[in-house]
Amino acid sequence: MTKVARETDESAKGRILRVVVATWFPDDPDRPRGGVEAVSATLVRALAAIPLDVTVFTFSKSVRTATVQQWGGVSIHREPQPPGSMLKLARGPGRRRVAAFVERIGPDVVHAHDTFGIMAAHLSRPRVLTIHGFIHGDTLVGGGRYPRIRSVMWRRAEHEAWAAFPFVISISPYVRERLSGIARGRIVDIENPIAPLFFDRPHEETPHVIFSAGIICRRKNTLGLVEAVAHLHRRGIPARLRLAGGTTEPPYLAHVEARIKSLGLQESVEILGPCGVDRIVSELEQAALFALVSREENAPLGIQEAMAVGVPVVASNRCGMPYQIRDGETGLLVDPEDPADIAARCAELLGDAGFRRSASTRARQEARARFSPEVVAARTLRTYRMAAEISG
Repeated sequence: MTKVARETDESAKGRILRVVVATWFPDDPDRPRGGVEAVSATLVRALAAIPLDVTVFTFSKSVRTATVQQWGGVSIHREPQPPGSMLKLARGPGRRRVAAFVERIGPDVVHAHDTFGIMAAHLSRPRVLTIHGFIHGDTLVGGGRYPRIRSVMWRRAEHEAWAAFPFVISISPYVRERLSGIARGRIVDIENPIAPLFFDRPHEETPHVIFSAGIICRRKNTLGLVEAVAHLHRRGIPARLRLAGGTTEPPYLAHVEARIKSLGLQESVEILGPCGVDRIVSELEQAALFALVSREENAPLGIQEAMAVGVPVVASNRCGMPYQIRDGETGLLVDPEDPADIAARCAELLGDAGFRRSASTRARQEARARFSPEVVAARTLRTYRMAAEISG
């Protein structure tokens, strides 16, 4: 029996827990948009297979009245998302609606994700929080109006929530570091799961193709990656960059497109726009390397998905990314503010087929051990049982 099977079997000896997962959940569970939706759908499906009595609560802009969907044995309750800012929702109507729903369902445990942690922080029931990002930090590097003021407001709300939860799931050592002195409950280390279809894929790289998946925005530093491709071309390396993802900052996207044109890279850089999971998998299967040079990240799924497919990674040497790859073994770390450094590391990987093969093998092995849904679900269930037992 495997370690995961033993953990699941031991957890299953007790009664089946009733859990409400309060999170951002995709309108189509098989086509998530964004990291939190992808993690939530993958985790919920794996938890339901244990088995576990799982009910999802979420807000959606696509519904006008509350709806209930049955998906793989899971009830998904969607309520219309009220207008206004996300912080206003989290501290006002969202908090009231989550409380009313939890009171009606009466679960053994509430598992809140992302901004739903602010909404569920005051509940008296056993509860667990997974932190997917630091919104106050993202606000500072994301631009927009009055970023410092908005960052201070988010910091206060986030810190209050982190301190209120008896159990906090840390998806990266970087998150654990940031929680130091703030979280008062128990911190449990559980990395995010990725969808099963990323495992055991063929990987037949196309020479010199660099693939990147993520929202095109300042925080993701898309422009830095474009500048790195220009450096590679000056060195005589015919790199081709394929960028998957929409944008939350249209002016920034326009700036990136203008820079591509001014650098004469129209034939070498392709912006694919928003891509579904199947397209992401297809792109990874053909990529020589995956690159993500963000200024701020916790544990981006793009890196984990690339590792599962066996694509060597070039990633930023800051925040949570150094904990995802092993520098010199499953990929290389770079200074995101230095396009020349990004280009040099990409050139190192593109020019060494032996390194790429060994990095591919190691990445696949690590991804299976760390990010498979079965592993993550078993560890999450153990956390639910601890939360329920302590509160009981």
